[in-house]
Amino acid sequence: MRGMNTATKTYAHTAPQRVAFLGLGVMGAPMAGHLARAGHAVTVYNRHAEKALAWVREYNGQVATTPAQAAAGADFVFACVGNDDDVRAVTLGRPHADGQRDEDGAFAGMQPGAVFVDHTTASAAVARELHALAAARGLGFVDAPVSGGQAGAVNGVLTVMCGGEQAAFDAMAPLALAYGRAVTRVGDSGAGQLAKMVNQICIAGLVQGLAEAIAFGRLAGLDMQQVLQVIGKGAAQSWQMDNRGQTMLEDRFDFGFAVDWMRKDLGLVLDEARRNGAQLPVTALVDQFYADLQRQGGGRWDTSSLLRRLR
Repeated sequence: MRGMNTATKTYAHTAPQRVAFLGLGVMGAPMAGHLARAGHAVTVYNRHAEKALAWVREYNGQVATTPAQAAAGADFVFACVGNDDDVRAVTLGRPHADGQRDEDGAFAGMQPGAVFVDHTTASAAVARELHALAAARGLGFVDAPVSGGQAGAVNGVLTVMCGGEQAAFDAMAPLALAYGRAVTRVGDSGAGQLAKMVNQICIAGLVQGLAEAIAFGRLAGLDMQQVLQVIGKGAAQSWQMDNRGQTMLEDRFDFGFAVDWMRKDLGLVLDEARRNGAQLPVTALVDQFYADLQRQGGGRWDTSSLLRRLR
């Protein structure tokens, strides 16, 4: 994974392109919206059609009934779905019990030279698998998970971590800057997913540390509102403290990046660690703490709800 290339908001604007966007969840819908506002002709597909119809009412564009239909004639196809199986379904077609797939996946509709950009947080293995299948069809493929959460998607300030060939990255980066503040190639196919795993390892440890610090300070009788303001100006400062410290003090967790999603991501991390031999004792422990929150009914609480285990 040698070399790194970063595109920022100063990157030259691209001419309007024909674009498809597959998956209109809390991340995908605003990302697709930014592409439409940037002047691209956007066709959308969503498994539940009512979300696609609502998106078109807000942003115009077109609705497709299958990924293949959405991808037909598109220069770029973007996807933001749930997991490895979902990515395979929108690229290769819906699976049947006998192992066969429908011919309704995006790859079937894409023209040679088009680029598929996968913003799903998925495994490095599925990225490499689909990269190879795309290449055999004359397509580009970039694994490009994002960081910044729903607020980052809405405000167009996501961090995009990309793996894939340089030419495919260079082609997609100007478009991705419609919703990203920085779009970076960190290496070959799968490198984007691995970088996102590093990101999640860091977040898990930081949130647990912040939760323990708040719980400790309260038991010590400190005014934690004041303490966080003080230490937030020193070496303990972090995005989590700046953006989640106050809501943790207020016991508010009904927003943000859900525990269920974090457990999915940490499962990918721990699977990869078993393959590459990395030792992740803290990450494995925090993953189990999130499992505790799921058992408490907190699967949709924000990840900062780790504090609730310590009350």
